[in-house]
Amino acid sequence: MFGLKKDFHRLKRDLRQLMRPYYLINIFLSVSYIFAKKLPYICHFLFSQTECELDDREAEILFFLIIVIVLRTRKAGSVNMISYLSSSFVYTKVANLILWFYADIHLGILYGIIFLLCGLVLPEPTYQGPENVIYLRGESSLQEELQRDTRICWLIAFYTAWNPACVNFAPIFSELSAKYALENFKFGKVDIGRYPDAAAKYHISDSSKSQQLPTLILFKEGKEVERRPYADHKGKLVKFQFSMDNIRDAFDLNGVYDTCSKNPIKKKDKKPIKAE
Repeated sequence: MFGLKKDFHRLKRDLRQLMRPYYLINIFLSVSYIFAKKLPYICHFLFSQTECELDDREAEILFFLIIVIVLRTRKAGSVNMISYLSSSFVYTKVANLILWFYADIHLGILYGIIFLLCGLVLPEPTYQGPENVIYLRGESSLQEELQRDTRICWLIAFYTAWNPACVNFAPIFSELSAKYALENFKFGKVDIGRYPDAAAKYHISDSSKSQQLPTLILFKEGKEVERRPYADHKGKLVKFQFSMDNIRDAFDLNGVYDTCSKNPIKKKDKKPIKAE
């Protein structure tokens, strides 16, 4: 019962987010060609066709689009409706652009202009909720924080700004930080695109084909104790879906939170910060 209530709450939240102009307009652009071809009056006006049906070439383009979307959204780590849509918008709009040009070059140019204007005027909404995340500047900054007080547990996200999976993961990590962060359980992020020294230190590939983005590592007493994704005994990377529930279970966040909350760092016990 609790699970159904939680799922309903997430669905309600996703539907509320879909009402934002960015999603409404991009959904319209993503289905514009199919609607235009299927609605009789619009079809007759734009294409001067007696039968409003997709031809074989158009069907092939749409079928190829479906395959690309499925593969790319899985690679991007999409775990909910919003992330699936966000990951697929670029491909659906490019496919629509091809279809409009295929039907009529003038309609293709018009659609391309609308495509570009929407991209400039309506950027994708970013997470606006609470977060308790510390942004670290590379490997030296991370090591300094880990060694400053080894009683503090750290959950660190290694990411890049350009990777779709990292973009989809960002609001999930922010929500987790708002819920679980304590004075002795902190959440941090390192942009390995800007600080490749951190990627080298923790053996994380930041290439465009990398399956290690994002990477989450839990540190206790200044040492790594858990990470996702991880390599098995054969060195093969074990895939991981970065949903809130999966992260909570994999890192036992409830257990870490309970332990840290029962053993708070008293002010008089805090280690002094060295003057730089």
